[in-house]
Amino acid sequence: MSWAHIHLALNHVPVIGLLIVVLLLAAAWVRRSTELTRVSYALLVLLAATAVVVYFTGEPAEKMIEDLPGFSEALVEEHEEVALIATIGTGVLGLVALVGLIRFRPPRIAPAWYGRGVLLLALVMGGVMLWTANLGGQIRHTEIRPPVKTP
Repeated sequence: MSWAHIHLALNHVPVIGLLIVVLLLAAAWVRRSTELTRVSYALLVLLAATAVVVYFTGEPAEKMIEDLPGFSEALVEEHEEVALIATIGTGVLGLVALVGLIRFRPPRIAPAWYGRGVLLLALVMGGVMLWTANLGGQIRHTEIRPPVKTP
């Protein structure tokens, strides 16, 4: 198994995972479920750790494909820049969730603003992850690249 394989196998986890957690957090908010909120926070911690692994396997994956036909350094650089933002943001989200898990252990209940803040940050990071994934997909999937204007 190569770094590229590991990168490709894991890169979907934070993207899809964040979308699922957003739905879980919204359900927890509607149901006022502290249990579902805690499960969502635990998932956010795991997703943040996975995002870090995905980020650090990106560079070795790039080295494996840079000599392949159709490789675009510009696309890879743009993907890397946005991936760094996504990784840092998801890491912050994971830390906020971890603080929530530790600080608001039962019988303590987190204030409503804390849960809404986590949900809002998860929504934003979900969008950033989708953007990162789209840019990453364009590296090897020419069919999703924007059309090239010919003179």
